[in-house]
Amino acid sequence: MSRLSIIVPVYYNGDTLELLYQDMKEKILGKLDSYEIVFVDDGSGDNSWEVMNSLRSRYPHIRLVKLSRNFGEHAALLAGLSVCTGDCAVTKQADLQEDSCIILEMYESWKRGNKVVLAVRKERKENPVKVFFANMYYALIRKIVNKNMPVGGCDCYLIDRKVIEVLERLDEKNSSLTLQVLWAGFRTDMIYFVRQDREVGKSRWTLAKKVKLVMDSVMSFSYFPLRFMSGLGILFNILALILLVTVLVEKFTKNTPIAGWASLMCVVLCASGIIMLMLGILGEYVWRALDAARTRPPYIIDELRENQEEGEPHDQK
Repeated sequence: MSRLSIIVPVYYNGDTLELLYQDMKEKILGKLDSYEIVFVDDGSGDNSWEVMNSLRSRYPHIRLVKLSRNFGEHAALLAGLSVCTGDCAVTKQADLQEDSCIILEMYESWKRGNKVVLAVRKERKENPVKVFFANMYYALIRKIVNKNMPVGGCDCYLIDRKVIEVLERLDEKNSSLTLQVLWAGFRTDMIYFVRQDREVGKSRWTLAKKVKLVMDSVMSFSYFPLRFMSGLGILFNILALILLVTVLVEKFTKNTPIAGWASLMCVVLCASGIIMLMLGILGEYVWRALDAARTRPPYIIDELRENQEEGEPHDQK
C-alpha cells in the first residue's frame, strides 16, 4: 500500500489552515489509502503555529515542522520533504487557490508510473496585471532556462521518492525548486486546473521576492546573463570601431571638426553604465558562489512534532 505525503509550507496562514484542512478532508483524505500531512511553519509571525498544533491535537496523520526563522518557500518545502515518509509527496499551497481534488488526479497519475506530476494552471482568475507579469516570467523561463516549463506555470507538483532523494542531494540555495524538479528529468505528466483568486488572508509574495525568484531562476539554470554580457561587449566594440572610422574619414576627407566634450561625455556615461551593469551581474554570481561555499544549511528545523499515529509527540531541535 503506497503512502502519500502532503507538504504544506505555512507563512502567515493562520486564517486559512483550518479551512484548508476541512477542504482536504471533505474532498480527498477519505479516498487515500495511506497519507500524512506535513505542515512547515516558515517563521510565521502570526498564530499559524498555534493553529497547526490545534489541528494536530484533533486529527491524526499530521506532522509539524517549525523552522528557526523565515528561510523562504523553497527551504520550507525542502524541510518538509526531508522529514516526510511517503512513497511520493505532493506540495500544497495554504492560500486555498488550488482545488484539493487535483491531488487525487496527481496521485493516480503517479500510480501509472509517472515520477513527476505537475499541476499546471490552464486559467487564472486573478488580477489581470498579476497574471500578465506571471506569464511574462514563465515565458522568460521557457525561452532562456528550460523549454519544458508549462505555459501556465506551476507551483504544485507531486514527486516520487527517487526525485525527493535527488533534491536532497542537490542541496542548492538561491534556486528554484520547481526548476530543480524539471531539471531532474524523470518521467513527467501534467494535470490542468483553474487557479482561483485569493479570498481569505493577504499574500506575502512581495515584489522583492518575485525579483529574487527571477534572478535565482535565471542564474542557477542558465548561462544567458554571461552570454548577454559578452554579446553586449562585442556590440559596443563594433559600434565604437564604426564610430572611430566614421570620425576619421570625415576628418581627413571633409575636414569636419571632431565633436566636443558633450558627445564625449555621453559616450563615457553610457559606457560607464554598461560597465556597472556587467559588474552587478558578476557580483550576483560571486555572491551566490560565496553563499554556496559557506555550506550553511538551507534551513534549520527548530521543532519537529510527529503525527500521533507514530507514538507520543515530542520535540526535536
